[in-house]
Amino acid sequence: MKILVTGGTGFIGKELLKHFTTFKVVLLTRDIALAKRTLSYTDHGNIDYISSLSELRDLNDFDAVINLAGEPIVDKRWTKKQKELICNSRWKITEQLVNLIHASGEPPAVFISGSAVGYYGNQEAHPFDESLHVNQPYFPHQVCSTWEQIAKRARSEYTRVCILRTGIVLKADGGALGKMLPPYKLGLGGPIGNGQQYMPWIHIQDMVRGIVYLLNTPHAHGKFNFCAPHPVTNKHFSQLLAKSLRRPHFMFTPRWLLKMALGESSILLFDSARAKPKRLTELGFQFNFSRLEPALKNLLHHT
Repeated sequence: MKILVTGGTGFIGKELLKHFTTFKVVLLTRDIALAKRTLSYTDHGNIDYISSLSELRDLNDFDAVINLAGEPIVDKRWTKKQKELICNSRWKITEQLVNLIHASGEPPAVFISGSAVGYYGNQEAHPFDESLHVNQPYFPHQVCSTWEQIAKRARSEYTRVCILRTGIVLKADGGALGKMLPPYKLGLGGPIGNGQQYMPWIHIQDMVRGIVYLLNTPHAHGKFNFCAPHPVTNKHFSQLLAKSLRRPHFMFTPRWLLKMALGESSILLFDSARAKPKRLTELGFQFNFSRLEPALKNLLHHT
């Protein structure tokens, strides 16, 4: 199998490439030298690197495309410039990929493209699955909605499209959990605000396994919530994390402080999304970590 991958040096991409050692991979990256250093333990001579999609005229030689590229949405304040970067880093590459698929006489059989549960916005404590249609003016929804609409244009009788509405991916040395660990290890961890907002989480292992599952399931297409079957509130998450680290749990971060520090992007911490992975489980995928406590124990004590 030959796969074109974008975002391969990112948080999820690096883990995913570890599963592709028997495949031929072409990786799109802005900095080839840096990508080779980053993937030095992953590249077994099966990865070719390109710095621009203009190097490709079509995708006839590819069996699949996995599109994970995108500027991190949570790392900086949402200035006008940062919003443009967040959008363009997702929309433009996806549009280029769709155009290449359309230019192919024998296009890839599957196009797997990223999105996020931010599509749903704040749904309070109501559980929901992929059938929920949302139309909101908020920035995260607009980013995801447009991103998905562009990706869907790749669908044809030859190419199926899978959209990954990803939750909070848990990995001990990166992402949200990696940022939370230092204060929690010092006994300074606690819920954000009142802690009642639901957090749709997924273990990095299940995240990668799920992508591989969609890749290898010929009838899989459409939108998939990539989050564990049992989302928890921020307060419950905080309590279990402190318990797993054997640390006290009495601090909390007031909402006003985060809003002052992060501005508009603070909504990502307070929006509640009790998302369920209905379509993924109906497809037959089985999570290795469906509940949070075993997931945290695995990540914190077996890595």
